[in-house]
Amino acid sequence: MSVAPSRVPQQERSRATQARLLEATVDCLVEHGWSGTTTTVVAARAGVSRGAQLHHYPTKAALVTAAVGHLAERRAAELRTEADAVPAGPRRLDRVVDLLAAAFTGPLFVAALELWVAARTDAELRAALVPLEARVGREMHRLTVELLGVDERRPGVREAVQATLDLLRGLGVANLLSDDSPRRTALLHTWKRQLAGLLTPEGEQP
Repeated sequence: MSVAPSRVPQQERSRATQARLLEATVDCLVEHGWSGTTTTVVAARAGVSRGAQLHHYPTKAALVTAAVGHLAERRAAELRTEADAVPAGPRRLDRVVDLLAAAFTGPLFVAALELWVAARTDAELRAALVPLEARVGREMHRLTVELLGVDERRPGVREAVQATLDLLRGLGVANLLSDDSPRRTALLHTWKRQLAGLLTPEGEQP
């Protein structure tokens, strides 16, 4: 009778330890890059023992991919919450694109970009990252369709949504080394008008 209650705090502690490790990993990737993000540095930043870190994530590749997956899920939930505050109407598309653009300039994008570059020459990281990125990509596409309230079964809609995500990703890379805000704002203004036309059912006004 006394075993079950004791397991709950232990499970909670374990989840809390994992959360600290994942948050610390993303912070390290953003601040120090892939080469400066070591499991020892992450454990120290998270306030977790080296043994506990190895217990949850035995390799650096396992740790960083779990961290990016964790933050991607959290950011998707935040995007849904932010989009819920945007009223329906002609300005919704503009606001949704702005929210997505912000996601491609935030800490998650910077951390993911560090992993993409490192994975080019790190076979272990690449093996862990490719399926994660495929899942994150599908979920981001699905989320964008949901936020825009469009029907992907209509010809051209899927391609327009994916083109939007590809554009935002490219603009995020361009913004990495210097503030690219003016050019990004101008490009997005033009793309929003084109996207509205592509997503509007035939016979309706965008």
